[in-house]
Amino acid sequence: MASGVSLGQFSFGPFCVDLATTRLLRDGREVELRPQAFQALWVLLQNGGRPVDYEQMIREAWNGVSVSRHTVAVTVGEVKKALREYGAWIACRPGLGYRLEVPKCDSLIRKGWHFMSHRTRESLERAAACFTEAGRDDGADFRAFEGLSRAYLVMGTSGMRQPRDSYAAFLKAHRQAVELAGLTPELRSDRGYGLHMFERRLAEAEGELLRARREQPGLVCNYVRLSMLYVAFGRFDEAQDILQSGYLVDPLWPVLPAAEVMVRFCRRDFDGAAECGKTALELHPYVPLSHVFYAQALEALGQVEEALTEYQRGTLICPDMPWLRALEGACLARCGRRASALAVLKELQRRRANEYVDAYYMAILREALGQRNQAFEELDRACEEGSTALSILDVDPKMDRLRADARFGRPRQLAAACANLSGQAA
Repeated sequence: MASGVSLGQFSFGPFCVDLATTRLLRDGREVELRPQAFQALWVLLQNGGRPVDYEQMIREAWNGVSVSRHTVAVTVGEVKKALREYGAWIACRPGLGYRLEVPKCDSLIRKGWHFMSHRTRESLERAAACFTEAGRDDGADFRAFEGLSRAYLVMGTSGMRQPRDSYAAFLKAHRQAVELAGLTPELRSDRGYGLHMFERRLAEAEGELLRARREQPGLVCNYVRLSMLYVAFGRFDEAQDILQSGYLVDPLWPVLPAAEVMVRFCRRDFDGAAECGKTALELHPYVPLSHVFYAQALEALGQVEEALTEYQRGTLICPDMPWLRALEGACLARCGRRASALAVLKELQRRRANEYVDAYYMAILREALGQRNQAFEELDRACEEGSTALSILDVDPKMDRLRADARFGRPRQLAAACANLSGQAA
């Protein structure tokens, strides 16, 4: 049966049937479906997994108006096509009729995506546990493996878990999802993002992300991923242009303005980045990246006290991303609060015993403390661990002081070599 009912809205999987407007929505976006096909879908949903034969379909979906069996078959086919990779939920049993059956693990999968939306390490690990259990319950439901792969992708790219381990787990679950559903636009986008962030195969990543955009222009996260890829290339105009296209799809998607701040920051438009940062926080004050990227812009403009406040707010919102704390410590050092910065360094070194601390950002903290030799040691470690932050190594203004040192060539070479090793292991 439909898994949720609220004010004439019936939910199943990622879909919602809105009876008041006779619309089918997927993740909040309308799916094109003509009225008669909508009625056929609604009949199937009302029967909650029970077969609906020809006579019943005519009686309930066509209000008794006689049409051919071929017309019914074509209409149900339209519904299956509209559901895309979920169309397999509708089956035709000879002699019995059509049946729409949502997998039993649907509630687990919905719970997993709920946890995913919180974007903390604890919630992502709980999401992964839900998807893992769903996969055990129904190994034929690709959604369990899609969700599991996405959870590992987010944890690995956001600095919550060791990148190489996360990428290996991502690839395993991603392959299972693709085997079951094919390379959907969402799975293709995830694949492109992985190629960029973990393997730094930029040309291949661009091809996958652009194809995902052509296949599903409404996939907003894909615009952010493309913009970050173009930043890595140093193609800043294209990065901003692709974000503008994203705004046309969904002007209020929370990560878009944060991404724009980062694009402007990396192209050294610090004033523009700061202005975008204000807008990002007005719209989405609880997105930690908006605070952190805004703080970077403020710090680049010499407004270190204001920057420190924003770093601290970002850390408060998301305390389980240690790299945010490292940036806060670096800002403390630049504010002249060396003792406090050293305390942050000591804290992060202690945390390393039990959790992943991105060495890329530890290098920034070490440099701010005047520990340049140790900073380069941290960069070497970042390469060995496969830090995803290395994707912006060549364009990141935070690396300018280290970039001026002749030793900077070594981490650039190591980063490329270690990315190749990640790809071979994958």
